Amino acid sequence: MTEIFSNFNLSEFLASMVTGDVTLITGLFWLITATIISMIGGAIGGMILAGKDIGYGFSATLGALFAPAGAIPAILLGLGLLNFLSNY
Repeated sequence: MTEIFSNFNLSEFLASMVTGDVTLITGLFWLITATIISMIGGAIGGMILAGKDIGYGFSATLGALFAPAGAIPAILLGLGLLNFLSNY
């Protein structure tokens, strides 16, 4: 486990994540993480809203597919705003 954290690239990535530095790699990591969380939330919301009507599996699939459609532009806008504000 110590050789994983002693890797220079990983330690530099973790340091930029902790300090809040928005780079291309950290931005992609946050985009992927937020997309996965939005898919989970969309699946839960789909099951709650339409689970009895169209089935829980189908509603979870639709919710997971449609949730990132609204979340990804907001995530990109937020990351761009953070990058802009960190420069000033």
